[in-house]
Amino acid sequence: MKLPERYCQEMRELLGKEYGAYLASFDQEPASGLRVNRRKLSPEEFSGITNFHLRKVPWIDNGFYYEGAVSAARHPHYYAGLYYIQEPSAMTPASRLPVEPGDRVLDLCAAPGGKATELGARLAGRGFLLANDISASRAGALLKNLELAGIPNLFVTSEDPARLADKYPQAFDKILVDAPCSGEGMFRRDGRMASYWENAGPETYTRVQEELLEQAYRMLRPGGRMLYSTCTFSVAENEKQILRLLEKHPDLSPEDAVPGFHGFEPGLLGLKEAVRIYPHRMEGEGHFLMLLKKEGEICRSGRPAGKTDGICGFRELPEAAKEFLGHVKKDFSEMNFRIQKDQLYCLLPGMEVRSGIRYLRTGLLAGTVRKQRFEPYQALAMALGMDEFDSVLDFSSEDPRTVKYLKGETISVGAEDTPTERGAGWQLVCTDGFPLGFGKMAGQNLKNKYHPGWRWQ
Repeated sequence: MKLPERYCQEMRELLGKEYGAYLASFDQEPASGLRVNRRKLSPEEFSGITNFHLRKVPWIDNGFYYEGAVSAARHPHYYAGLYYIQEPSAMTPASRLPVEPGDRVLDLCAAPGGKATELGARLAGRGFLLANDISASRAGALLKNLELAGIPNLFVTSEDPARLADKYPQAFDKILVDAPCSGEGMFRRDGRMASYWENAGPETYTRVQEELLEQAYRMLRPGGRMLYSTCTFSVAENEKQILRLLEKHPDLSPEDAVPGFHGFEPGLLGLKEAVRIYPHRMEGEGHFLMLLKKEGEICRSGRPAGKTDGICGFRELPEAAKEFLGHVKKDFSEMNFRIQKDQLYCLLPGMEVRSGIRYLRTGLLAGTVRKQRFEPYQALAMALGMDEFDSVLDFSSEDPRTVKYLKGETISVGAEDTPTERGAGWQLVCTDGFPLGFGKMAGQNLKNKYHPGWRWQ
């Protein structure tokens, strides 16, 4: 790979005697990784059911390297949302933002969802995640990945960060800013990035990064934490951005995100709490991250109740919706519902829809109500456990009918396949005990209701 000469000179100055080892890393194959979705199962449980050849990523408790000819994106467990395919170093930022159940979390530049899905899983169904991307097309991919992961307490927006900050001032306990950057850390994985760098180097991104950090600061609550990350080595895009922010806002202070892990390098310009990841030191690509805390203490009292226009309770729902949700083994008494056009959304208390924001999703899309009928949506299935619906079909991932279902085909079902309370009507279709979607029994055939946009290609 031919690297830009100006970039090479900068890396010589940055790495000194390690520059040769850095260049030698380009002769090594980039590592492939996957991160287990802890909302669905533990890393140990996943290791017990998968046939992938896995090795632990040492600094990520639910991350694995995987090897072999099997494509991780062509397996039923991927469609069940059991893992997210992600480069190992890219797993680091979300793992170091200390998200706790009940937090209000913002992922400001979230597409395609690698970090947002981890943040959402760590909420464990409490609090909420707002995942934003200014690109509407990229936000669409983000939404699918979050719903595939079974995250119920989510907002997905496609909004300018400044407008978002106007609507959500000091609203979030934890914020991730994984900023667009020159991509120097990804040159080995994608050689095109080096070509782009010559026309769009670090100076192209610094203004954008500065603006993102400023808007994130506006949205961070006192006592909250913000993590800034890039996949570049550029000091101008990394440490200088942090120093500029700290000078402007003295109520922010650095925190150590990864104390003492072998292979991580401390930041430059005196920011020893920052983390630099280099591909010649670790089995991953280049990354930078910095954790910051805002002065004060988070107050969890006095939060909004989530009652906004269009919100109703369970008793006010159309009868068809109540009848279907009666098959779901959840307590909906404290849940807020929102009906927009024909679509029914479930919102946890504290999730408030704010006017003037371009939302792609406001809560969990449960289904559609039309002409006294209720049609459940794919996201509802993914947010459930197998034991949370009263009629289930569970196929092995090795059963050819599992892939047939994922392709949208009608499948035959024998009596031995149906350990359910109801022999007809709606079924939660699962593989190896994990939901894939819905279907409707008619005799011995399952009418396929798998979402067309999600089908196995």
